[in-house]
Amino acid sequence: MFNLKGRVAVITGASSGLGKQMAKALAKQGADLVILARRIEKLEELKIELEKEHVKVLPIKCDVTSTEDINNAAKKAEEEFGKVDILVNCAGSSKDKGVLEMEDEEWNFTIATDQTSVFKMTRAFGNIMKKNNYGRVINIASIYGLVGNDEIPTIAYHSSKGGVVNFTRAAAAELAKYNITVNCICPGYFYTELTTQVLDTEKFQEFAKTHVPMKRYGKEGELNAGVIFLASDEASYVTGAVLPIDGGYTAV
Repeated sequence: MFNLKGRVAVITGASSGLGKQMAKALAKQGADLVILARRIEKLEELKIELEKEHVKVLPIKCDVTSTEDINNAAKKAEEEFGKVDILVNCAGSSKDKGVLEMEDEEWNFTIATDQTSVFKMTRAFGNIMKKNNYGRVINIASIYGLVGNDEIPTIAYHSSKGGVVNFTRAAAAELAKYNITVNCICPGYFYTELTTQVLDTEKFQEFAKTHVPMKRYGKEGELNAGVIFLASDEASYVTGAVLPIDGGYTAV
């Protein structure tokens, strides 16, 4: 089960963090990869690592807030592989402020990067999937797309990830007729470039112990099973699902 040999997977935000981890996981299952991020030098380094799994890897510099970059990436991916089977929308960033303090620019930046990019990527690569009557779209949202929080004021991030959750449901309903599934993973607290500074504080470590039933942050690789499952042929009847991988945070 869960053999992805012969499948082509596109991953945004692949230069670091969760995107890089998921790229490695998909490569281990045999998928050829199109890795996207703004830092092409990081993608070239990752390509060398991924090719040790005997898969083909195409790195493309892409700003997911740019429609032109996304459409160019989709064109290159189709020219190289002839198809796209799996899309993992993982790229993201955030300007963290509360609702009473946030400036328009900070709001617009976060929504464009974390929510609008998911729409643009799904539109571009979903049209390639439609041609082959097959696809797996996996959106990486957040537990903050399911609940609020009183520890970190980050209204735009909550809003963008909540939008991704319901975008997933709407797109799943629309694209089912093309045999394209659309699902969403909501990670809990994992170390990334964006989160390390906060997660390493003593205050937040104590917060995790009291608010996460498993009393710890997620470890590297603990998202991989969810991504591989949702990307697989075996998950053909799973669409519109929202999967928290959060140590039980949203269960209480």
